[in-house]
Amino acid sequence: MESQYDHKKYEAKIYDKWEESGAFTPQIDKSKTPFTIVMPPPNANDPLHIGHARFVAIEDVLTRYHRMKGDSTLWLPGSDHAGIETQYVFEKKLKDKGKSRFDFDRDTLYGMIWEYVQENTGVMESQLKKLGASCDWSRFKFTLDPEIIKVVYNTFKKLYDDGLIYRGERIVNYCPRCGTAYSQLEVDYVERDDKFYYIDYGSITIATTRPETIFADVAVAVNPKDNKYKNLVGLTARIPLINREVPVIADNLVDISTGTGALKITPAHDPVDFEIGQKHKLPSVSVIDESGRMVGTPEKYVGMKAGAAREEVVKDLIEAGKLIKTEVIHHTVGTCYRDHGAIEPTISKQWFMEVKPLVKKSLLAMKNNDVRFVTKKFEKIAKNWYKNLKDWNISRQIVWGMRIPAYRCDKCLEWTITDGLTPEKCDSCGHAKLIQDSDTFDTWFSSGQWPFATLKSSNPGDFEYFYPTSVMETAYDILPFWVIRMIMLGVYITGKVPFQEVLIHGLVRDKEGQKISKSKGNVINPIEMADKYGADALRMGILWGALVENDVSLSEENINAQRKFCNKVWNASRFVSQFVGEVKFNELFDKRLHEIIKATTKHLDKYKLNQAAELLYSEFWHWYCDECIENSKKGEIGAKQLKEGLLVFLKLLHPFMPFVTEQIWSEIGEEELLITSPWPKD
Repeated sequence: MESQYDHKKYEAKIYDKWEESGAFTPQIDKSKTPFTIVMPPPNANDPLHIGHARFVAIEDVLTRYHRMKGDSTLWLPGSDHAGIETQYVFEKKLKDKGKSRFDFDRDTLYGMIWEYVQENTGVMESQLKKLGASCDWSRFKFTLDPEIIKVVYNTFKKLYDDGLIYRGERIVNYCPRCGTAYSQLEVDYVERDDKFYYIDYGSITIATTRPETIFADVAVAVNPKDNKYKNLVGLTARIPLINREVPVIADNLVDISTGTGALKITPAHDPVDFEIGQKHKLPSVSVIDESGRMVGTPEKYVGMKAGAAREEVVKDLIEAGKLIKTEVIHHTVGTCYRDHGAIEPTISKQWFMEVKPLVKKSLLAMKNNDVRFVTKKFEKIAKNWYKNLKDWNISRQIVWGMRIPAYRCDKCLEWTITDGLTPEKCDSCGHAKLIQDSDTFDTWFSSGQWPFATLKSSNPGDFEYFYPTSVMETAYDILPFWVIRMIMLGVYITGKVPFQEVLIHGLVRDKEGQKISKSKGNVINPIEMADKYGADALRMGILWGALVENDVSLSEENINAQRKFCNKVWNASRFVSQFVGEVKFNELFDKRLHEIIKATTKHLDKYKLNQAAELLYSEFWHWYCDECIENSKKGEIGAKQLKEGLLVFLKLLHPFMPFVTEQIWSEIGEEELLITSPWPKD
């Protein structure tokens, strides 16, 4: 063995050896227990960030551990087309060239984004390998693979046939900058201060943060329990600037304590107003279009952006003597999760999925412990989301993604839904001319089917053997976006939960505990760290110091400390491989070693990865090296027993530090690969 471990010399060669051996590819063996993880697919066109490195470290530890235990272990990799996120990034590149998506027809734009994704998709795969991900590349899936699309289309058709899909005109969360609707889960709600305007409506005073929408008002509502307005219900109020009369109505949804207790009702631009409007059969008037500009207002405001129109309307209200006062209000505002600008609630025709029947089955599966959350606080969060979930808007007004297989007849205007095939004629009237909807599926609708879609479209028998998967490991920020939807759709389509356990991991933060972001200048590039210190050191640094479910603080110093541990393991192995001593059995050594095996196994079974890593670090460095090796020099531990102890430690450390342990295993003369060697018996 060389005097120092050089990760740059060995890592790529070791990974090639693993791949060539077929160690990553399990066989269906019904005499063995399957262990399955379906990888949360990273965006196909993006390089990996430090959050990805954490999931790789966690999932690879579990995969290597179960493979060594003898389970038929599948870690199925994949990549995500990422819908609006990819199109959003691509549109920014077009903008840099002085162009926009509107300069291209649908097919051309789709083709351009496809080429962009294909150019970058190999980067993510090579980086996963760089980090040591021992996933089965022969089963790799992309969310836009034809066989995946087929599964998603079949799900959509079944939902439609079961009466759970409908085309509805409802108020939706719309981003005028991204040009698409979002579901309630994709809206980030932020607290901020805004101006609160008190406006004279003749018989009553209202308060609003959005005076630019007064032209869309169809009523003023008060709470029936509010005695001060009791005599006004049934009369009218007058909208200033346009002098239009609207009725004063009573509704329990009005908050007496906010503003004046009188709410202007604008069904086309506010979810609560929409609900009140539906209840009282009020019309909807829209004055902001899909580009965020004013329409259907007095001419001077037409074409203005909503923000600019607000300032102009306020000036005109002051001039007309209708603005009574202005205050500052601290409230919650919905923003786009992509560009962080304000969401514009808009009435729009969209495809919706009724969620109540699926939620009911999902909650029952959780109650029956068919799916178990390792950390109970996340189970409570999931249940809370389920109980408040509204029908899911699954259509998006973007090009990049799976186009919805819905065809409208230009004669009777009815829809024909297929499982992906182009229909020959209308289901309703038999007319032959049909036009496909231009909308695409919400990316979470397709990725919500990821566990069964990947296995159903994989090798024969994979779905029957590997489903339900063993564990879904992912970040807590996509618990409502993804995890709860996978349970819903998995139970609905297969009759079984998609995974037996849910393991949620926290964020990677910097050494000060701050969130990592480009704006803060504290980004830790995982590939740069792996190049500099080795993948093993990076993995150990990420796993060290925090339970999986908690945020972890990481610094370059942490990673460098783990590189020193890699060198410690290497140097100790060099000594032991050359050590010649008498054959002597030390009972205390044997007992302590088996206690370490037992404790490590217990920690891994309970997903206490940091505790397992920290235990092995401490026991190897301070007990095995500082005590046992020194005692062996005194003849208290024989060479054979010392080497047997080293082999045990190499096996226990392998899931955490696969490269250095595999190289040492080979250097000390072991013929089989460490990756497929059996886990030590306690």
